Amino acid sequence: MKVIHLASALVASAFGLASFSSFAGVPAPQDVPYQGTLKISVDATDVAHRIFRVAEVIPAKPGPLTLLYPQWIPGNHSPTGPIDKMAGLVLTANGKTLTWKRDPLNVYAFHVEVPQGASRVEAQFQFLSPQERRQGRVVMTPEMLNLQWNTVTMYPAGYYARQINTEPSVTLPIGWQAGTALEVASKTGNTINFKPINYDDLVDSPILAGQYFKRVNLDPGAKAAVFMDLVGDDAKAIDIKPEQIKLFRELVQQMYKMYGAHHYNHYDFLVSVSDKLSGIGLEHHRSSEDGVSATFFTEWKKNAMSRDLFSHEFNHSWDGKYRRGADLATPNYNVPMSDTLLWVYEGQTQFWGDVMAARSGLWTDAQARDQLALVGAIYDKGRPGLASFRNVQDTTNDPVIAQRAPLPYRNYQASEDYYNAGALIWLEVDTQLRALTGGRKSIDTFGKDFFGVNPGAWDVNAYTFEDVVKTLNDIAPYDWARFLRTRLDGHGPLIGGLASHGWKLVYTDKPSDAVKASEARRHYADLTYSLGLSIGKGGSISDVLWDGPSFKAGISPGMTVVAVNSHDYDADELKDAITAAKDNSQPIELLVKNFNEYKIVRIDYHGGLKYPHLQRDSGKPDTLTTLLKAR
Repeated sequence: MKVIHLASALVASAFGLASFSSFAGVPAPQDVPYQGTLKISVDATDVAHRIFRVAEVIPAKPGPLTLLYPQWIPGNHSPTGPIDKMAGLVLTANGKTLTWKRDPLNVYAFHVEVPQGASRVEAQFQFLSPQERRQGRVVMTPEMLNLQWNTVTMYPAGYYARQINTEPSVTLPIGWQAGTALEVASKTGNTINFKPINYDDLVDSPILAGQYFKRVNLDPGAKAAVFMDLVGDDAKAIDIKPEQIKLFRELVQQMYKMYGAHHYNHYDFLVSVSDKLSGIGLEHHRSSEDGVSATFFTEWKKNAMSRDLFSHEFNHSWDGKYRRGADLATPNYNVPMSDTLLWVYEGQTQFWGDVMAARSGLWTDAQARDQLALVGAIYDKGRPGLASFRNVQDTTNDPVIAQRAPLPYRNYQASEDYYNAGALIWLEVDTQLRALTGGRKSIDTFGKDFFGVNPGAWDVNAYTFEDVVKTLNDIAPYDWARFLRTRLDGHGPLIGGLASHGWKLVYTDKPSDAVKASEARRHYADLTYSLGLSIGKGGSISDVLWDGPSFKAGISPGMTVVAVNSHDYDADELKDAITAAKDNSQPIELLVKNFNEYKIVRIDYHGGLKYPHLQRDSGKPDTLTTLLKAR
């Protein structure tokens, strides 16, 4: 496959690649072929202990060799390779055990001396996958497993990942079936041998396997097949109905109609339908990992608002995998990434995930508007930190800063806002394109011109901020650089796209269906825009709006509400108290537990319940409905 090399050059320049690698005692990656083929065998049968057992054969020459465990994981945008769960490493050559040493400046690197006369090093180790969610994402259960190759491989330093050839195989529990973008070469018993593939594409091709498996064709007769591979906790969980399949088939067609091209030779949605395996949404070039609850298909209406997971991850094949920010397209998995363009990678994908959910019928227009109202409210009243000391561009650093760890005051600190804030920026780009061209062109035009190029290619086509601006200017000349930078680097509101699409953001005392669904799914009450807090099951306070009514009264995250106005805590009881306080001057009285102490907190709030909605502005044309309409 041909790869555009702009990204590698930029990364080398931006990070001082050679100096970084030599400082860490690790050879810098070179764009030259690796001599030989990594043979990788993974035994995934020990589901009782949740252990993956790995054996690798690594061609090598006598002398120093550095082996790397992947650190910077695409899709995570961060140095989160789970090396803490790698154990039992033994290296041998010519039948003798070799002494290895971990690099003290780069703990993902292992140095070893290959003896004279040896032509290969054999490695054995285990990946001890999490036993519970506190330890990380659960990827093995008695019924299924999710194998991500970055967790079960080491590779030689000094090469681009795409220049290293591999021959992978996996042994599954007897009777299990697997879904993956990898192509099968042969099967021997319960061992699957895959066709040779370069290491870059191997890591990009995970496996979902299980006892209960179903494969659905989402584009019958197509040259580039698209499948949905379902693995469930039981047979009932994967009982997808014909009317549901129809919607996913329409999603594929709506993507094709907008982009006018695809960037894979075949594609697999790898769908885990489980309450045991941890949920996930992770993009790959020819597949995606889509984790949903065990009742996702059987309680279809209840899970409506999480259906955009599929449109979001599918969109990444175009945006994020094929076209990728130059500073993210690193030569291998141990060169640092820079996330400066995540407002395109994730922000525009968030935008299209919502739009395509509506266009395909996975969402109704009303559900899409409810979701937009929720997002709009965040950047109207729910992110005080972005209105003061942070901006959207700075949040692209969050995958490295916080690595998705819980935050004490997320609304104030902000966290990966390039997703939803980025989506609102692109919503406004759409209205600006329509205004500049008299409605002849829109964000669809940008999608096709920027992401829909080179049909069938599935290499990496890197881009820069200047490339984004140029494409916008080619569609409709304007000061696009200033337009984007003002919103990315400033502190102003980001809801202009809603107004220019002909809709107003309003707050009423009635929750939308989206709010109701979210509260039911997450077992919490969202009182952010009234009392200034969100409260979980049993009264546990998860977030408190910075300088909001509850904050000013002395409430903080981590406290537990025990009673409301002298009655046992109940979410409905608290909502009733907020409603009653609107018509009197009495404060809302909460008994809260803080560590082992109890205290009464009085909140002087009388504004009633407030939930966001979109309301039509009759003075402006409704282009939002046009945007959401199926093509």
